[in-house]
Amino acid sequence: MKSEIFSMAINNRNKVKFLYGMNEVLLEPYYITRERNGRKVIYGRMCNTSEIKKFEYNKIVNIKVFNNIKFSPIIPILSRAV
Repeated sequence: MKSEIFSMAINNRNKVKFLYGMNEVLLEPYYITRERNGRKVIYGRMCNTSEIKKFEYNKIVNIKVFNNIKFSPIIPILSRAV
């Protein structure tokens, strides 16, 4: 379910908000992948910064997609990993 939500947000360039641990995160999502250890992660740019961060799926809860707030990517969005 998280993958579908994040994939839709990436394709539509919607900002997302979620809880990560005890912190609220506002993110421009860019890329979903798996690490070598098998954990699924999402990369994105923290809003109002130029910082790209990685977040582990298993620590993400309460996802909200802002359908009316679009962003312009500062890095290219890849449709599929090669």
